[in-house]
Amino acid sequence: MSDTTSRLSLPLLQPGQAQKESTHNEALAILDITVQASVLAVGATVPPADPEQGSAWILGAAPTGDWTGHAFALAAWTTGGWRFVAPREGMMVWHGSDRHIVRFSAGTWASGVMSGANVTIGGQIVVGARRPAIANPPALLAGATPADSDARSAIVAILDALRGHGMISA
Repeated sequence: MSDTTSRLSLPLLQPGQAQKESTHNEALAILDITVQASVLAVGATVPPADPEQGSAWILGAAPTGDWTGHAFALAAWTTGGWRFVAPREGMMVWHGSDRHIVRFSAGTWASGVMSGANVTIGGQIVVGARRPAIANPPALLAGATPADSDARSAIVAILDALRGHGMISA
């Protein structure tokens, strides 16, 4: 039997174990860090001098001090000191000051990046896959009215915005 769970490395109680409450409390501390996790900063490398209990950070590639050896981990200050949780593929954390979701994928943290096939609101797909390119309207012909010119300018601006947002190909 393993000493820890496979996903979050929570300590497991062992048969005949003394002081089971310490193992149980350690598991609760890890869950408190990871369930609906929220951090103060992403990529931090220097531990704060006077952290508030329950505060957490996503560590950078080369953390120092008490954080040394815990690159990219989720670090939280608890009553028992620093606790570290190694990130798992797909782990998501709320970055409070940026108001973004931060996701761990392919060995790194990405802030504010969401991936998906479409955006659905009220059961309707409002943004889907990128559409093919749309050409700008042709140049004005001789004798065109100012309204024609204004309409063409508006269409070009709309197409440029759609291209800029990646909604249609350039």
